[in-house]
Amino acid sequence: MAFSVQSGVSGAATAAVPTRPVTQPALSASASAAAAAAEPNIVFVLTDDMSSNLLPYMPQVQKLQSQGTSFSDFVVSNSLCCPSRSSILTGEYPHNTGVLGNEGPNGGFKAFHDNGLEKDTFATALKAKGYRTAMMGKYLNGYDPTSTVDGQQPYVPQGWSQWDVVGNGYPEYDYTLAHNHTMEPHGKKNKDYLTDVLSKKGQSFIRKSAAANKPFMLEVALFTPHGPSRPARRDKKDFPGLQAPRGPAFDKLPTDAPPWLARQNPLTRSEKNAIDKKFRKRAQSLQAVDKLLGELRQTLTRAHVADKTYVVFSSDNGFHLGEYRLKAGKQTAFDTDVRVPLVIAGPGVAAGRTSHAQVSNIDLAPTFEKIGGAAVSSRVDGHSMLPLLDDGSAAGWRTANLIEHRHAQQTPGDPDNHGTESISPPNYHAMRTNSYTYVEYDSGAKEYYNLRTDPDELHNVAGRLSRARLAKLHTALTRLRSCRGDGCWSAGHP
Repeated sequence: MAFSVQSGVSGAATAAVPTRPVTQPALSASASAAAAAAEPNIVFVLTDDMSSNLLPYMPQVQKLQSQGTSFSDFVVSNSLCCPSRSSILTGEYPHNTGVLGNEGPNGGFKAFHDNGLEKDTFATALKAKGYRTAMMGKYLNGYDPTSTVDGQQPYVPQGWSQWDVVGNGYPEYDYTLAHNHTMEPHGKKNKDYLTDVLSKKGQSFIRKSAAANKPFMLEVALFTPHGPSRPARRDKKDFPGLQAPRGPAFDKLPTDAPPWLARQNPLTRSEKNAIDKKFRKRAQSLQAVDKLLGELRQTLTRAHVADKTYVVFSSDNGFHLGEYRLKAGKQTAFDTDVRVPLVIAGPGVAAGRTSHAQVSNIDLAPTFEKIGGAAVSSRVDGHSMLPLLDDGSAAGWRTANLIEHRHAQQTPGDPDNHGTESISPPNYHAMRTNSYTYVEYDSGAKEYYNLRTDPDELHNVAGRLSRARLAKLHTALTRLRSCRGDGCWSAGHP
């Protein structure tokens, strides 16, 4: 496959992505509608805190995998909700968005809004190209439909044609949904279960967009399986006796673990039972998400737009449950937390293939923009994945991804405060490739895991590396952690 290192569609991928004609001298109304309809649609389903070990419990996602391309090394730039979602919306690393946590002066919706990031997202780019755009479900931590922002209540950011967003949707019942600039209260009845409500709204948006002959971009951002991981009542008894996976890293410390991790005690029987219950609830809560994915795809087929729609499934971050003696949580540089599912199906996408390219959540925004024929902002750190979708080839692709983490104190208002379970590691920056993960803490501690010989990351061999090797790793990581825009592409080739 021909491949260009520029953020664009080239080679075989070009034929897979319909675009408007280059010259359109005075098109008639019907011709204009036909040109608009030629643009591919995008349906993006984003889960919250979904680890890859939950995929076996989602048959609709498995069906999507068989019909599309899966990415085995999709890594998030920060394993925390708001920084990750900010990178997804903008295509920028956290050190460039300035959104480093869920709360505080450098975190949450407030930081995203105050930093002016809503002016330049994939939504604004696609809407400018004539797309109908919809955001449904969870936006950014700290967004509250009842608050007044810039004179609006509920506040709707620019770029979105339709806005169906909830502030605190984690309980799945008894919430207020912002439908554009009006409020929709929901109670505790079965019909109010949030994931089901979002499915119905998503289906309606697809039908209306198809009937209007307009290209569309729909993001359905779920609150599950994030705690409290409340399943729909119909799914509460699913998977009786299901236990969390007991992989090689379960209840085991890596050799030469960094100080913050080395102090973790072995898990007690009570803690293991709690982990099993939590894993079971997470699997149960995802049944409604799986159903939603199937319903959206069925609606695409019935609206006769399935063949020109990209369907994308992913998560904002991963989750550990017992690995490395850590109970429930995320925010580490281990693959449990940073490597998450990414599946893409659509026009020209190779079916049943797996790509091992080192892709990141910063690549989603430029990919969506290229699908819609929009220009990619010079601020974007990521790269369009379209050249990877026809045959899964990773030739010429970046070889390293950056992971950033800012330690956050636990506060009552943060939904990622799991009491004594969740642990926020000290500040670190990390670099993940297909062969190793390298971590530098602000304290000076280091980790290096050889993923070829130690895929479970159980042997920290940073202390055995030569001074010259450590110097090269430090230089490469420093380039990544300070990169901006196009410079991140070259920095990703250490």
